[in-house]
Amino acid sequence: MSTSRREFLGTAALAGLAPIAGRLPVTARQDRRVFLHGVASGDPLREAVILWTRATPPERDPLTPIAVSCEIARDEGFRQIVGRAMQMATPSHDFTVKIDALGLDPGTTYWYRFSALGELSPVGRTRTLPASTSRVRLAVASCANLPAGFFNVYGRIAARADLDAVLHLGDYIYEYRNGIYGDGTAFGRIPMPDKEAVTLEDYRTRHAQYKTDPDLQAAHAAHPWITVWDDHEFANNAWREGAQNHNPELGEGTWADRRAAIIQSYLEWMPIREDHTMRQTRIYRSFAFGSLADLVMLDARYVGRDQEADAADRIAVIEDPSRTVLGSTQEAWLAGELSASQRAGVTWQIIGQQIMFAHLAQPDTPTTNTDVWDGYRAARDRLLDTVASTNANSVILTGDIHSSWAFDVPRNPWRGYDRRTGDGCIAVEFATPAVSSPSSMGPPDEARVAMRRWMETLPHLHWVEGLHRGYMVLDITSARVRNDWFFVPTVAERSDAEIFAKGYVRDVNGGGLQEV
Repeated sequence: MSTSRREFLGTAALAGLAPIAGRLPVTARQDRRVFLHGVASGDPLREAVILWTRATPPERDPLTPIAVSCEIARDEGFRQIVGRAMQMATPSHDFTVKIDALGLDPGTTYWYRFSALGELSPVGRTRTLPASTSRVRLAVASCANLPAGFFNVYGRIAARADLDAVLHLGDYIYEYRNGIYGDGTAFGRIPMPDKEAVTLEDYRTRHAQYKTDPDLQAAHAAHPWITVWDDHEFANNAWREGAQNHNPELGEGTWADRRAAIIQSYLEWMPIREDHTMRQTRIYRSFAFGSLADLVMLDARYVGRDQEADAADRIAVIEDPSRTVLGSTQEAWLAGELSASQRAGVTWQIIGQQIMFAHLAQPDTPTTNTDVWDGYRAARDRLLDTVASTNANSVILTGDIHSSWAFDVPRNPWRGYDRRTGDGCIAVEFATPAVSSPSSMGPPDEARVAMRRWMETLPHLHWVEGLHRGYMVLDITSARVRNDWFFVPTVAERSDAEIFAKGYVRDVNGGGLQEV
């Protein structure tokens, strides 16, 4: 099919939309009033990608649907347009628009833009997944807390020209009011509304505020994103039937109503592909980078997770084989994905998920943090059994922890594992630092003590750093996977500086990590 005849399918529609004749009859303006939240793309496939924006309605007419046009081209000047489409932005979806751009070429860079009410949006750049490739580079980020500081990390990700996609592993927003977890008064970054987000309108407003940040807008416009949620898109330490800070007795309503509002706002405001055939919202999904790598993105927070253990019964509960992080359906799906990837001859299996996977405490020993896989030990053993049985070359990517970690992942780090040779290593794990949230290890002096303690007590830990915010770049070839950490010097003011912090490699033939 020639590019001039390609069409898009709007995600809110039931059939293909015919191309719109002619070019967009407007010129770009700097004083934008319609496209205040920028543009984004996400969930790239070999022949498709989601294109997102929001059309802000005028104050004089806040409820009337808005016709939004979209075009996508092979060049930034839009001389080689390959498709156009139109979709209505409506109050029922908070005037957000998602268009599934279909019929694209694999492994190809495209530019896209929107038009509405006589105004052009910023131009976005996106890329489809390759049918065949010898190299893939993915940026990895998590935990962007607006009142805790500036999103300089997103600015550095936006500036990179070597990325195929950005993986966001959760905590894209935080639900707290100002002063609970970060005080944005000095930065001019007070959360809106300045209360804990509970209702649909609250979460919509919070998402909208985050997407006015210029560094976040730039990162979305520069690269396609692949995202999953963690707890703070919901509420702290969320699980399938509640959260640590959900309090119906304080007038916060039922968890079911809050959860429905959270999911609706997330699907509206994120460039994620929706499956309207499913009765329950499912964000665990996979992406194929040719035969080089399969990326499996998990939901370790909402769909199947049991409540974390209380301090009084930690040992009894964390060893319980019936407890789960993923839920039985997702566990079976993951096993099928890893098996199918191996049968297809795919070299690497990348697992993107939210919480620390590696052992932080010895077996039969309590852990102080039951919100991680250490609090669900039988579930972790089942996942390791799956990886081992499928002979997967597995790399686990982790967010949530607000610090940087590089682990070998054996079944038992204290028995049957040799750090020098990597014998017993089933997978490796890389944890990304936060975009702006404070370190999980406390102030710098406390963090340095904690870092020394972790290195002394965990034989499978190669490196930990709890002082800086930053991001990771995962560089994948057929011979090895390399992960690099990049730090920003500050989030207290806007800065375009960054430093290379550390790099580790795992060879395709197995074994443990080696420092670059």
